[in-house]
Amino acid sequence: MKSLAKTIFILILTLFCNQTCIINIPSVAAITSLKPGDVLNHSQVLDSARGKFKLGYFSIPQTDKSYLGIWYAGDPVEKKLWIANPNTPILNNSGLLTLDSVGSLKITSGGKTIVNITPPLLTGSLIARLQDSGNFVLQDETRNTTLWQSFDHPTDSLLPGLKLGYNLTTKQNWTLTSWLSDYILASGAFTLSLESIQDAFQLVIRRRDEVYWTSGAWKNKGFPFLTALNDSSNRYQYNLSLVSEKDGVFFQFDAPEGSFPSLELFSDGAIFAGDSRIYIRYNKFCYGYEIDDGCVSSQLHECRKGGDKFEQKRGVFIDISGTTTNYYDNASISLGDCMLKCWEHCSCIGFATLSSNGTGCLIWNGKRDFRVDESGNAVQRYVLVSPKSFKGKPWMWIVLAIFITMVICGFICFIKTRILKLQDEKRKKEEYIRELTAADSFNNTNLKEEDGREVQDLKIFSFGLILAATNNFSCENKLGEGGFGAVYKGQFPDGRVVAVKRLSRTSGQGLVEFKNELILIAKVQHTNLVRVLGCCIHGDEKMLIYEYMPNKSLDFFLFDPATKKLLDWQKRFEIIEGIAQGLLYLHKYSRMRVIHRDLKASNVLLDENMNPKIADFGMARIFKQNETEAVTGRVVGTYGYMAPEFAMEGAFSIKSDVFSFGVLMLEILSGRRNASLQQFDRPLNLIGYAWELWKEGCALELKDPAIGDICDSQQLLQVIHVGLLCVQEGATDRPTMSDVISMLGNESMSLPIAKQPAFFTGREEAESNSCSVNDCSITVIEAR
Repeated sequence: MKSLAKTIFILILTLFCNQTCIINIPSVAAITSLKPGDVLNHSQVLDSARGKFKLGYFSIPQTDKSYLGIWYAGDPVEKKLWIANPNTPILNNSGLLTLDSVGSLKITSGGKTIVNITPPLLTGSLIARLQDSGNFVLQDETRNTTLWQSFDHPTDSLLPGLKLGYNLTTKQNWTLTSWLSDYILASGAFTLSLESIQDAFQLVIRRRDEVYWTSGAWKNKGFPFLTALNDSSNRYQYNLSLVSEKDGVFFQFDAPEGSFPSLELFSDGAIFAGDSRIYIRYNKFCYGYEIDDGCVSSQLHECRKGGDKFEQKRGVFIDISGTTTNYYDNASISLGDCMLKCWEHCSCIGFATLSSNGTGCLIWNGKRDFRVDESGNAVQRYVLVSPKSFKGKPWMWIVLAIFITMVICGFICFIKTRILKLQDEKRKKEEYIRELTAADSFNNTNLKEEDGREVQDLKIFSFGLILAATNNFSCENKLGEGGFGAVYKGQFPDGRVVAVKRLSRTSGQGLVEFKNELILIAKVQHTNLVRVLGCCIHGDEKMLIYEYMPNKSLDFFLFDPATKKLLDWQKRFEIIEGIAQGLLYLHKYSRMRVIHRDLKASNVLLDENMNPKIADFGMARIFKQNETEAVTGRVVGTYGYMAPEFAMEGAFSIKSDVFSFGVLMLEILSGRRNASLQQFDRPLNLIGYAWELWKEGCALELKDPAIGDICDSQQLLQVIHVGLLCVQEGATDRPTMSDVISMLGNESMSLPIAKQPAFFTGREEAESNSCSVNDCSITVIEAR
């Protein structure tokens, strides 16, 4: 009997425990949704799917009021991000959130409806959820549509994904509204919205509908007066975006995971970053005189001046004669309204809120007499503080006046000295240019203007422009190094690409070259001559600016086994003709007669179409029209290209250039340098080699193998014949450039018999004979 009773007792106890557990399960399980007929009481919370947000009732300290709101789960301060009933609080522990049978979300208390959150939305299968974005939504599960959402009704906080802006089609306007105070969550004095001001979108804070502060125009993914939001040094950097659509525009932000991001509009008009717990618009009040932090400028009252402000201090105002206190016992005004009342009354010296809940105003008027109390027990007041004025003894004013006078005098002396220095530099530059251009052929050229302004055909560019164009003469822009200095590629602001020759300061020939090319700038222009665009003089620096030749110089293609194949015989013949036309212009048709004196493959540049242009006139000699030849004791040029009369006697004429042209012709058709032959049974140079082949009737062996067999043999022989005529030892035997062009253009023309060329020495002769020329110097200049 006892055993049976014991068994029955155990069964009853087991059933009781199981039933108890089943009853308690709903009370401890998380609530994640509400369906018609469900109720959320004051002690329950609605969780988002992943538990990031919570929705429930909360109470305000020191009051008997409670509200329905949303906050971050895990946020230690549980800052409320959305309030369902900000203007209609309910008594503590009395609220119910229900979703009734007609689809209306509402707050009830004591059996009465306090707030209808949504209108009746009877349709389909309804369900209310709190999403992990913090958005409280009412949805029709059947149609998978959202019928209502809290994101369309923001209160004082902006969350990632929540919009601030407007939609012209739906008439939706997303605006934040501050609380009245920290204890009363009713609509306060300030609103934050996105507005278009002067054709630019800005965030705007209004106080009682008057513009109070603006963020500045949206630019570079941010607002100028809210830089703390997307400051890269901020641990919780926000990513801001301004989205413009056909029917409206709105502002949003997102933030990294692991924080509690929000933007909150405080009851005093400040903006607060929720995750970093700092003010991003720190100044509590805008006074109207400061505009460097977004505060809107307004006309100052006659009794206020720039720098006046309110400081929060602990202490009391002492009642003295002339001091009065005004009370504004109005529960609908708050701290921002009190500040405005005090600021607009000239006699006001401080203010505070009247009630402990942050409403109403206390205004102190009259003479300022505030006693600070640092004990921590005194109430905080807002006290008017004016900028400190300088007051001192008379001798201090005298010292200050003397100091200011000395500073002004010193500044004037500095400016005057600077102006005189600049004038002196300009004068020296003008004298230097006049010295450089002191030539009979350049007497009428005026060279006083600079910085790119035209002076006849000459342009003088500023040093700053050249520095910018060449990237401060960087190594990446360097094209090469010549006898007179380095050459750099440059690009002007208008897109023109140029070549800048920076003449070496230590080059003795640099001054002569610069002078010659300056003269030729204004006097010589031809399609087969490189155009000199201008020059630049800066201290000891001298620079020449040329048109840029993208295909470099002729020797780059002609003597390189990899690139010479790009020059077929037709292109080589066109290059020969182009060089001949350029020389003919210099010798006969230009406004002055010019002897180049340094014609060689490296001084023939090629444009984008491989057309030849003669360059480097630094050693050119300019003749008067009645001059035909001259003699110099200073022989300059490149070995292998100089005519014998010039190298041995210093005599030069247009026939000196003809000799150089002949050497260049033989190099072009053979693809060899004049001094490149190193055979034991042949002459030492190309001229002699060509002469021997010509005498033996084997002239076609001179042809560059890279040309191939597809060429006009008769034309090739014609070119070799003309080349040998040009390199004859006697200057009078050589043809003029007019004759050369006629010979090249007429294959049926009868050509004179070529005589033995200059500098023809066999191998044995070269070893047994040598000569020394006194008073004669030959400058060998390497190709750039």
